[in-house]
Amino acid sequence: MKQAINAALHAAIQQRILLIDGAMGTMIQRYQLTEADYRGETFKNHTHDLKGNNDILSITKPEIIAAIHREYLEAGADIIETNTFSGTVIAQADYQLESAVDEINYQSALIAKREATAFTAKDPNKPRFVAGAIGPTNRTLSLSPDVNNPGYRAVTFDQVMQAYYQQTAALVKGGVDIILIETIFDTLNAKAAIFAVKQFFKDSGKELPIMISGTITDASGRTLSGQTLEAFYISIEHAKPFSVGINCALGAAEMRTHIEELNQIAACYISCYPNAGLPNAFGGYDETPESMCSIIDEWAEKGWVNIVGGCCGTTPDHIRHMAAHMKNYAPRPLPVIETV
Repeated sequence: MKQAINAALHAAIQQRILLIDGAMGTMIQRYQLTEADYRGETFKNHTHDLKGNNDILSITKPEIIAAIHREYLEAGADIIETNTFSGTVIAQADYQLESAVDEINYQSALIAKREATAFTAKDPNKPRFVAGAIGPTNRTLSLSPDVNNPGYRAVTFDQVMQAYYQQTAALVKGGVDIILIETIFDTLNAKAAIFAVKQFFKDSGKELPIMISGTITDASGRTLSGQTLEAFYISIEHAKPFSVGINCALGAAEMRTHIEELNQIAACYISCYPNAGLPNAFGGYDETPESMCSIIDEWAEKGWVNIVGGCCGTTPDHIRHMAAHMKNYAPRPLPVIETV
């Protein structure tokens, strides 16, 4: 089964520009959930506040997560991401829910896979895929959180690697088709994730395509840990990713030069899912589906991208517009790499 899905993914990305979904958090906010909603019956007596821990909604409000997936699939998304951006023991420690990590990832994968399978059954000519979302965690391996002690680290490489290994195992058990290491602001964290994923593949005998997506944090064109885009790509190229790309932090307009650069250096497919512009004074996002698509159209016309979608502030409307626009363009062909 996995071999067939993998073959379908490779066939699809050669035929057209694929759509990845938009923001999960933005859609969850529309439901105006309360502390009680987040807790449900499962965590009713938990000692720590849980509101804002979106990942646990896959356990306490699975119908909401399923509904959001359906909205993106109906809008035309080829790839939907699991609701697991903070699904590691490191990130869940903020809510004292380390013990729930396996269930968070497993249930999130099951929900997404069920919805994707249903849409594929409706139209086998447009197969849908599930990407197991692995976020950056809220700890960095390259930088000290203590300005008075630059050598200090709040976490070790092995701790981060083990957390990612656990998450990967649960996502694969739940049925994901792709592993997506995303919103990378520290390449050392990404290396820990890559090591963990590859080790799990080796241990389990199950191997899936890996998507890797970094974050350029500002106009400097660097990640938070200080790498240029080219340095970031060279640092993760050894993983032989299915795709490499950029997401979050910037709107489409600010990402343009970075996508152009990535097109010149990447030997794999290219993804990009920007925010709906930069945050406004109230922390919201103002980029409309029309204005966002007008920018992404240029990337597609120039043959720079293979996968596009949305990050913070984007909705099914953004994806729907992208789907309508991207069908007019051919995907970026893989470059021919000369060997010496």
